[in-house]
Amino acid sequence: MSYRKLGRTSSQRKALLRDLTTDLIVNERITTTEARAKEIRSTFDKMVTLGKRGDLHARRQAAAFLRNKIADVKEDGDSVVVQSALQKLFSDVAPRYAERNGGYTRILKMGARRGDGAQLVIIEMV
Repeated sequence: MSYRKLGRTSSQRKALLRDLTTDLIVNERITTTEARAKEIRSTFDKMVTLGKRGDLHARRQAAAFLRNKIADVKEDGDSVVVQSALQKLFSDVAPRYAERNGGYTRILKMGARRGDGAQLVIIEMV
């Protein structure tokens, strides 16, 4: 098989990848285990590719995968502008990688987790 099962059923695994990919878009850097980070890398690359396409169909495909999570809140005069993870993907993240053909993330190893000895890593946007 070309993917890691991560000790979960398929629905649990899909939910985990959706959550972690959304968190990576919102926070631009997360700490997780090495196996999870390597799987997030492929889903994040797919989301950035959809963001670079930028058409309506790509936006709907990304909206079907990403969680509806608030990414940023800004005050613009008297109004408050709330930006979701999907809006951040298409307006901020995708234009950042317009000239790049892949490899949108970097994985930095941190060491073992104290409880179970799992290899922890930081995955961040390049």
